[in-house]
Amino acid sequence: MYLTKKKVFGLTAASLFMALACAMTVLAAQEGEAEYVPAMYSTFWALVPPVVAIGLALITKEVYSSLFVGILMGGLLYSGFRFEMTVTHIFEDGIIGALSDSYNVGILVFLVILGAMVCLMNKAGGSAAFGQFAASKIHNRVGAQLATILLGVLIFIDDYFNCLTVGSVMRPVTDKFKVSRAKLAYLIDATAAPVCIIAPISSWAAAVTGFVEGEDGFSIFMRAIPYNFYAILTIVMMVGMVLMKVEFGSMKTHEINAAKGDLYTTPGRPYGLVKDELVETKGKVMDLLIPIVSLIVCCVIGMLYTGGFFSGTDFVTAFSQSDASLGLTYGSFFGLVITIGLYQVRRVLKFSECMACIPEGFKAMVPAIMILTFAWSLKAMTDSLGADVYVAGVVEASAKGFLNFLPAIIFVVGCLLAFATGTSWGTFGILIPIVVAVFQNTNPQLMIISISACMAGAVCGDHCSPISDTTIMASAGAQCEHVNHVTTQLPYAVVAAAVSFVTYIVAGFVQRAWVALPVGILLMVGVLVALKMNGSGVETEES
Repeated sequence: MYLTKKKVFGLTAASLFMALACAMTVLAAQEGEAEYVPAMYSTFWALVPPVVAIGLALITKEVYSSLFVGILMGGLLYSGFRFEMTVTHIFEDGIIGALSDSYNVGILVFLVILGAMVCLMNKAGGSAAFGQFAASKIHNRVGAQLATILLGVLIFIDDYFNCLTVGSVMRPVTDKFKVSRAKLAYLIDATAAPVCIIAPISSWAAAVTGFVEGEDGFSIFMRAIPYNFYAILTIVMMVGMVLMKVEFGSMKTHEINAAKGDLYTTPGRPYGLVKDELVETKGKVMDLLIPIVSLIVCCVIGMLYTGGFFSGTDFVTAFSQSDASLGLTYGSFFGLVITIGLYQVRRVLKFSECMACIPEGFKAMVPAIMILTFAWSLKAMTDSLGADVYVAGVVEASAKGFLNFLPAIIFVVGCLLAFATGTSWGTFGILIPIVVAVFQNTNPQLMIISISACMAGAVCGDHCSPISDTTIMASAGAQCEHVNHVTTQLPYAVVAAAVSFVTYIVAGFVQRAWVALPVGILLMVGVLVALKMNGSGVETEES
């Protein structure tokens, strides 16, 4: 009898254990299938982390801690203020996730190689030689700034490439004519994204066309160019200010101080040691021009390669489906190889000196790499809180009314979203599909204007945001303190945005580019004239 009870007890225990195991398995499966959704998902709170980071950066003038506080805020909101989940989300999904993304890694490699090439060109004397050559052709500050703008417009392939290349080429020239680093950073930034967004053959055009589903994306992009008022008016404003010698806000202080010999104005000089490398050797202008031209050609070929051009894809399609990160990595690597080979043939640098420039170039890019990493991590926090879903809902809810005002409304929403998240491409991805869905079968012309408003707003917000990768790399290209660049550029970008907003209201009613665009240009010129008459002109020419 005892054995029988023992067997029954054992069978019962085994049955209970198996039932419990099955229940736990089912529960685990259900938990695995059910994706965690934070309580504050797709609410206004999703925009709080980037707003906190941006506000702290502008108030404290310290970027790294401000960005990390924003990341920490995002982790806390995501986890519901649970310690373990906050830590794992910040590091696994945020910082490590950003650094393990292949696209991001490609951009970092591109940055490091560009830094090495800049160091090589400086040490070989190419930059100094070009500065002397330019000094014989350029005779004043206006000429130096116009030359910077022209080069920025010519390098329209990619904004990352634009920022670092224009900075490395023109920095010795603008330094010679006492243009402040903050002004150089603005000129670089204002000819990066604003030019790329209106260039049919660029990585930005490829991104935009990829977001227009169910339509001929490239054709829509071409038709939207005349309505991209922020990009066009930024170029008009930039050239107008240089010719009229108009400066305002904190930029005016930087320019006045630069004329006295202080190119930085503030104590922050994150790239100050790089100046020691600008030594004259037997380098010539070709030691700068050949590397730069090689870099441009190789980067174009690299982007075409990633788009399948050499596998039979046509030129335009290859650009539209290219991988900018991988293409720029390929191109910059071969540009570096060609540069080292050139210096060996010309015997301007020993091979050991060329190799020493690689870690030196990396060190010069450390500030930009750190800020980019934190900015990408902050974006991951914002994405996990559903900021895109929240903004999409707000735009969709307001799309049914105010149709003629919708381009202006979309422009403002795009500005705010790109400013808060630091990404213009992400803003395209959120807003453009909504615009297409609203106007696709009702008003194709208003759809074109609104798509252009999406692009313009995204570029404007990206242009203003201290956590934007383009803004960060413009600071790196100009070797300017990042907060200095942000605070001096912001008033200029706001003026261009205000004029663009009014122009989009006009465009929403007339729906004709040949009417709205001249109105915007006249408004912009009028604003510059008013600023000049109001005492914003600054004479900084050397007597």
